Amino acid sequence: MLACVIHGPGDLRVEELPVPQPGPGRALVAVGYGGVCGSDLHYWRHGGVGDFLLREPMVLGHEVVGTVVALGDGAAGPVPGTEVAVHPASPCGRCPECAQGRRNVCRDTRYLGSAARFPHVQGGFAARLVVPAEQLRPLPGGLEPRRAALAEPLSVALHAVRRAGDVAGRHVLVTGAGPIGCLVVAAAKAAGAAHVTVTDLLPAALEYARAAGADTLVRADDPDDSGWPAAADAVDTAIEASGVAAGLDTCLRLVRRGGVVVQLGMLPPGPSPFAGNLVVSREIELRGAFRFDGEFDEALALLAAGPGFDALVSAVVPVREAEAAFVLAGDRGRSCKVLLDFAS
Repeated sequence: MLACVIHGPGDLRVEELPVPQPGPGRALVAVGYGGVCGSDLHYWRHGGVGDFLLREPMVLGHEVVGTVVALGDGAAGPVPGTEVAVHPASPCGRCPECAQGRRNVCRDTRYLGSAARFPHVQGGFAARLVVPAEQLRPLPGGLEPRRAALAEPLSVALHAVRRAGDVAGRHVLVTGAGPIGCLVVAAAKAAGAAHVTVTDLLPAALEYARAAGADTLVRADDPDDSGWPAAADAVDTAIEASGVAAGLDTCLRLVRRGGVVVQLGMLPPGPSPFAGNLVVSREIELRGAFRFDGEFDEALALLAAGPGFDALVSAVVPVREAEAAFVLAGDRGRSCKVLLDFAS
């Protein structure tokens, strides 16, 4: 089978690997589509994501959908032939975080295509994938696999909005209009946000945010842009989705006193400067948001109800052209979400 394997910075290879077989409690899935995520791009460009560094070759990918091919002994899951989305996380179920219902920050989780542990957890950018059967979710009726490939990043966005608290009727600022930022816009709107302002450096990225439901678009590099909130207290909640310190600074300076800022974008490793004095003097609540858990099922239901999400899938590229897909996905002036096509 074909698989996308990262060997180091700039060294992405499409390789022939043996087809795996499902063991007890596991399922074999024929992967249809896989979404190229920002973390996949980081592994490709830099050989790591934050503090998670490559130490061995690794199959990338954790945003995958496909069709069940076979079940291993004792596996209780969707029957062969069922179209499914794959939840990429396998929390341990034993640590204090799992016991507290915060499985997304499990200290011993396994996450597809992640170098957070060694040996690394091999990912889903392969024509055939074996996972625990309980990680499979049948696609709701009417949900096409191409759109369902957005379930994982939409789950991340839904979790970030949930971390922000009640946003119904409120003004939400989103810094960064990449795929995650655009999906945060959609998630905030679905949660009842009255107004969503999005900032980014690129006009093309802002247009994708508009397609996702943004009310106001702001060029982050233009202090005279008329879209900037008129008063420092105009924003109730801010979600930082760019992963750069400047985005966090914008959130802290524009959110109201006593407001909430959610850091969703993964900042570079090491210390990051931020306006901590504002956190103190304005009693701003700064919260982190990492991955997701139960939001995956919510994301599938939302995708099934919202054909507007299709506008965020900007390209579908055959797996043999994976490097070209990564180049395109890394150019936010030309793309939003790029999918790899394994079925063809």
